Amino acid sequence: MDFDLSPEQQAFRDEVRDFIAQNLPSNAADPTAVQAWQRKVREKRWVGFSWPEDCGGGGGGIMEQVILKEEMAKAKAPPLGSCFMGLAWVGPSIAQYGTEAQKQRFIPDILDGKYQWCTGYSEPDSGSDLASLQCKAVLEGDHYVVNGQKIWTSIAMWSKWMILLVRTSNPKSQENKHDGITCLLVEMASEGLEVRPIRNMGGGAVFAEVFFTDVKVPAEQRLGEEGQGWQVTVSALAHERSSIAEVEGLKRNLDLLKEHAAGVERNGRPASEDPGIRRRLAVAETRVEAMRLNGMRFLTKQLKGDPLGSETSVNKLHRAALEVELGEIGVELQGSAGSLTDGIDDAVGGKWQKHSLGWPEVVIGGGTPNIQKNIIAERILGLPKD
Repeated sequence: MDFDLSPEQQAFRDEVRDFIAQNLPSNAADPTAVQAWQRKVREKRWVGFSWPEDCGGGGGGIMEQVILKEEMAKAKAPPLGSCFMGLAWVGPSIAQYGTEAQKQRFIPDILDGKYQWCTGYSEPDSGSDLASLQCKAVLEGDHYVVNGQKIWTSIAMWSKWMILLVRTSNPKSQENKHDGITCLLVEMASEGLEVRPIRNMGGGAVFAEVFFTDVKVPAEQRLGEEGQGWQVTVSALAHERSSIAEVEGLKRNLDLLKEHAAGVERNGRPASEDPGIRRRLAVAETRVEAMRLNGMRFLTKQLKGDPLGSETSVNKLHRAALEVELGEIGVELQGSAGSLTDGIDDAVGGKWQKHSLGWPEVVIGGGTPNIQKNIIAERILGLPKD
């Protein structure tokens, strides 16, 4: 692993740092300032940075994309673009598999953040084994008729469009259960589509159930060929997956915890001097550093053109444990105030309470820890299937 940047890469890092210094909003809660920031990064083509230039992207390489994300995370800058799922995998999928009409219709709106997309993958009986999905679509003339259910669908209640995986043929008639899956682009306002939010422990709702009852989807909104849905999905996840941006976010939370520990007392002295707290913070910091080095290893493979496989589950498992642990430490540091979310200064605005109660959205999303452990055991260590 070579940790040194080339002169061109260092020049790009300097460019990003200069841009941040000149344009970073002083108040991230000011919508006008954030909108101005989004316009500026869009003009730089840093939104969709790694997308092809003919699609409106920046045509940037993997290493430059990592530098961009890393510097933005360090500066606590607003996101590069406001349509997370659209930028993460819907847009890249449309750029690769979409028709010209689909590209012209959807890609500019995704880059401009005009609305949100959600992802219709998981089902009540098809989470970790996504290829066993049963939500069905039947082609009738110039449209598909969709019936079935999706669950754990993030931000479905706020989204205008969904990228949806459906089964268009009987899996028993296929040699491989991954065949017969098709990808559709579905408008959330379609008749027969119902969204039911799923409340989390903190009272908020990011996940939802989505029900389809004879929902008509124009055939022109199929992405790729019929039966090509699995290929569309897998290729969309093949972009930069080093998790370096997530590492920077965890570092920020860890720094906040250290500051918090130094400002509260435990047994008559700063909590940061308590051996138990110091040990837990040290373990957390070690795991964050392990994630960073793993991310560099993943990045090196991608730069060499090698495909990333199951090894990314290692960082996903680390992150799940860290999200839970950081929240628990934050609440414990507050003592009796840890049971409150506001009302007294010791509750710190409820930040760590909300973090502690909201962890399922990060820990469950993308595969639960048990699933990640099975992947590591079976596909990396070669152990028998569970």
